Amino acid sequence: MAGKPILYSYFRSSCSWRVRIALAVKGIDYEYVAVNLLKSEQLGEKYRSVNLTSQVPSMEVDGMVLTQSNAIIEYLDETREGPSLLPKDPKKRFLARQLSQIISCGIQPLQNLSVLRYLGDERKVEWAQKVITGGFEAFETLVDQSSGKYCVGDEVTMADLCLVPQVYNANRFKVDMSKYPAISRINAALLELDAFKVAHPSKQPDCPEDLR
Repeated sequence: MAGKPILYSYFRSSCSWRVRIALAVKGIDYEYVAVNLLKSEQLGEKYRSVNLTSQVPSMEVDGMVLTQSNAIIEYLDETREGPSLLPKDPKKRFLARQLSQIISCGIQPLQNLSVLRYLGDERKVEWAQKVITGGFEAFETLVDQSSGKYCVGDEVTMADLCLVPQVYNANRFKVDMSKYPAISRINAALLELDAFKVAHPSKQPDCPEDLR
């Protein structure tokens, strides 16, 4: 596992997307290995030898295999140079983690691919909308108090890395984003940043041509 990091990713996985943004913010070169979730490649023996949870992302770096997106982001933040993704001030660091976990613990796991497949086509959109709007109502109130240009003040934090992929999913499931002006404003500002542009699903090697 020597050499540059290896990221196991799926182009539209929001958890993988968070890590791709972190890598771009930090200016870390890495190898991209696609794991096609729609073809259930994450369940195969080959990928399970990398990650027993059969989830993406995974990252091979520094002689270890890292899993869980927020934990990967924090490891990169602690071991690599570049802009910090967690504020040094304890109160601001808490706010960044709190906002991150509203999405990474409270929204995304309840509307990910495995849950939606279990619910079936007839129920998945209604369920995804319910989960996303419930989480976004809390997020909107909190971020309206903590934000500057971005989620916590004027510097990009882990909360921003979690937010952009979740807004993308909200749009996929036709959530009415007019109810969330602070989220929409911050998301638009983040999408103008180069690190967020290069990490976008449409820029990934496994993105189908019709979605580029």
